[in-house]
Amino acid sequence: MDTPPLPETPDLRIISLDSVREHEFNDDQRTGPLVRRLQAEGLLKNPALVAALDPAPAAVPLEQRRYVVLDGANRCTALEQLGYHHVLVQVVSYAPPQVTLSTWHHAVTGLEAEALARRLYALDGLELQPIDFLSARADLARRAILAYVMLTDGRVLTARARTTSLHEQNRLLNALVDTYKHTGGLYRTVANDIRDVQGLYPDLTALVVFPNYEPAEVLALARDGELLPPGLTRHLIQGRVLRTNYPLAELRSAEPLDVKNARLQAWLQAKLAEREVRFYGEATFLFDE
Repeated sequence: MDTPPLPETPDLRIISLDSVREHEFNDDQRTGPLVRRLQAEGLLKNPALVAALDPAPAAVPLEQRRYVVLDGANRCTALEQLGYHHVLVQVVSYAPPQVTLSTWHHAVTGLEAEALARRLYALDGLELQPIDFLSARADLARRAILAYVMLTDGRVLTARARTTSLHEQNRLLNALVDTYKHTGGLYRTVANDIRDVQGLYPDLTALVVFPNYEPAEVLALARDGELLPPGLTRHLIQGRVLRTNYPLAELRSAEPLDVKNARLQAWLQAKLAEREVRFYGEATFLFDE
């Protein structure tokens, strides 16, 4: 099957926050600073990334469509906390080449390794097993386990569920992350070996490594109102829109969505006409997030 080409221009829309479904829990450690930054700057620097949640979105009236947030859940939560009802989004196709789904892992800091291990062993429905590193990676690749945990004391523990239910496994995965997300630091990383992150975090406790998910799993959980743990899914977007710096006043106004979207499209066309929009095809590092 041929993959659809990337759109020539990004699909930017202003939609109701009520039509948006999140797919993972909000990261409380990131939302507070974002609220303060939005208030200070009065701009939405980057739009949230969303995909259609309806099986056949073209058959659904525009104002009734539902979306799942692929990236930008903290932005949506921050706007809700500030009393906004609308949000600027980029709508993308949840499939290659535009979107590739991979996984973030968690570097956990600020806890004692033994204390974290005790919390993990106490989780009902989760089987913890000491194992060697290579076997843990092999089990994860086969999706035989929910995750593996590398502790700074040298232990490697695999976390195995006693169920094959997607929803029950997700509940256990959230319980696992709950053992550290409120009491320790949680940092996203692509490393799957604790030796690769030990130099970055002096108070490192553990590295928690998760499997890759499929888009259908993310959509099914979002559709049913269930959330994955925070900082887990990593969506790589081709043709991603950044630095729109769209005025929050445009979102805050009481005007209807069709009026706001007409003005948004005029703004976009003016940007394109003035050649103020650039496409970068290479991977980049951003130092002002």
